[in-house]
Amino acid sequence: MEWLYAGLGLVILLLAGDTLVRGAVNLALRLGIPALIVSLTIVAFGTSAPELLISVQAVLKDVPGIAIGNVVGSNTANILLVLGFPAMLTVLHTSHCDSRATFIQMIVSSLIFIGLAFRGVFDATAGFVLLAVLGYILFVAFRAAQAHRRAGMEEDLEEPEGADPDMPWWKILVFLGLGLIGLPLGADLLIDSAEVIAREFGISEAAIGLTLVALGTSLPELATTTMAALRKQADVALGNVIGSNMFNLLAIIGIASMVGPLPVAPEFLRFDLWVMLGASLLLIPFVFFKWDINRPLGVVLTLLYLLYVVVVFTY
Repeated sequence: MEWLYAGLGLVILLLAGDTLVRGAVNLALRLGIPALIVSLTIVAFGTSAPELLISVQAVLKDVPGIAIGNVVGSNTANILLVLGFPAMLTVLHTSHCDSRATFIQMIVSSLIFIGLAFRGVFDATAGFVLLAVLGYILFVAFRAAQAHRRAGMEEDLEEPEGADPDMPWWKILVFLGLGLIGLPLGADLLIDSAEVIAREFGISEAAIGLTLVALGTSLPELATTTMAALRKQADVALGNVIGSNMFNLLAIIGIASMVGPLPVAPEFLRFDLWVMLGASLLLIPFVFFKWDINRPLGVVLTLLYLLYVVVVFTY
């Protein structure tokens, strides 16, 4: 039954996250907030809301391994599985996406994250550093987007995800209400179930966070990238994964560590953080040398992820 409850909690989380994004985006646009600001902040925070609520609940329930494992495992899954599996079906034309600047930001963010982890705990000080780095990156992105628009390099900003100019006020409020109620409910159900599963099967909280929880929260990205690949529209998949990983490290752990301290288990320092960093560095050929992710490379990335999961449960 605990597996069923965990699955139910995950479904509630993902649906609530989606409705919250839709409600928040359309509320912001109705209030006259520029689409650029909405795209850089509300959409980014909203799509990471399930991971954020999981991490906050994990802090409150004193299971920090799930919180850190969720972020580290999600980042590893995003690169190896979210990019690898769709590439087994059709070539991902990542060579069309210029992600060099955000890739460098992601690597720097990863190194800062790992450095803070070696302090032994993510506390309020670490949270402040992570959020300050995030604020700087968002500021740089905002200034760059403004400069492009002023220079006429970008005719129209792409409409934010979930935007619907004709959405009535009552529907916006319903979406916001469902999202705000569903997120904590789903996170609470998932964390409680994950605790019981870990205890019954003798698995560490960190392993559950790195696999069950991380894979579950990466499913929307996997589904989106797979459908985009099948429609030959996966040019920006690489950029989306890089942005998501950077946000996971800086925003989710940054906010969660402000709620309460997150002690770092030794296995993270010995193994999982380095796997995450190694997976990130595997993107260098696709970012700087304009390689596409073809089927053989997709098979290799997917097999590396499966190997990682096996090692996590046997380590």
